[in-house]
Amino acid sequence: MPQTDHLITDCSKCAALCCLVLAFDKGKDFAFDKNPGEPCRNLSGHSCTIHDRLTQDGFPGCVAYDCLGAGNRVVQEVFGGQTWQAEPRLTRLMMEAFSGMREVHKRIDLLRAAATAPLEPRDDQTRRDFLARLEHHRWSGSELNEFEVGLALEIDIFFHGIRAYLPDDFSDGW
Repeated sequence: MPQTDHLITDCSKCAALCCLVLAFDKGKDFAFDKNPGEPCRNLSGHSCTIHDRLTQDGFPGCVAYDCLGAGNRVVQEVFGGQTWQAEPRLTRLMMEAFSGMREVHKRIDLLRAAATAPLEPRDDQTRRDFLARLEHHRWSGSELNEFEVGLALEIDIFFHGIRAYLPDDFSDGW
């Protein structure tokens, strides 16, 4: 059975978490201000009412954004297909899980990218071990809440230790 690439975004399997969780300020990328936790006014159900004309209507920031699959993974894996819209009591929990999963997926992306660096065999094995832990783990909401003060910190310390092998622009990701 082929392994799922968790970094592939599939909005059809999400619940528009980015349209709920993320904040933005009116400017060149967004036509109006939106606070975190406030559903975007262009949202109807789980769909954007202006999706086919986002850039023309002043939302190139939405076009450029990619959650790296965090939204679909939270809805499908952590909440078993439930949504904050159908179950409003889940809103805060889903928001927290989405934020945590974005951090997990950011680390997966960075660990994959680090495969191109000329790492020592021991460091490459550590990189692969971290990657396997992140990709093969079935996350719960509480584990995602604890991620940044645990495993994410270990991974960040690892990146700090191998920074000499990484291109200068690599550290922009963390």
